Amino acid sequence: MSSETSEAGVRPDDADTGGEACCTTVPAVDTDTIDADVQMLSALGNDTRYELVRRIRAADGDVCVCDLESAVGISQSGVSQALSRLSAAGLLTRRKEGSWRYYGVTDDAEQLLDCLDALRHQ
Repeated sequence: MSSETSEAGVRPDDADTGGEACCTTVPAVDTDTIDADVQMLSALGNDTRYELVRRIRAADGDVCVCDLESAVGISQSGVSQALSRLSAAGLLTRRKEGSWRYYGVTDDAEQLLDCLDALRHQ
């Protein structure tokens, strides 16, 4: 069967039903919700960024950028860029003390990691 749609908006395999859908209408989803979710999930969609969130969560308190650099084996610039993206996605908190920046996980990150852990252990 073809999934192509004719100019009238009827798929060829719908001809026997007069072009009517067989199921209920799919409800709308708020695009702001989709955008926020995709931003959060795509921020975690990189090995380094995901590792950073996991390491920060496992730490006892907030973690300095300088400590993360050696832990993940990438440059301070690379770590800073990754942390900025994670912060923008709402997964990390950031605070500054003098010239140092410290990062911690947000409640959203905690909940998301808990969900991933639960799914993995099913």
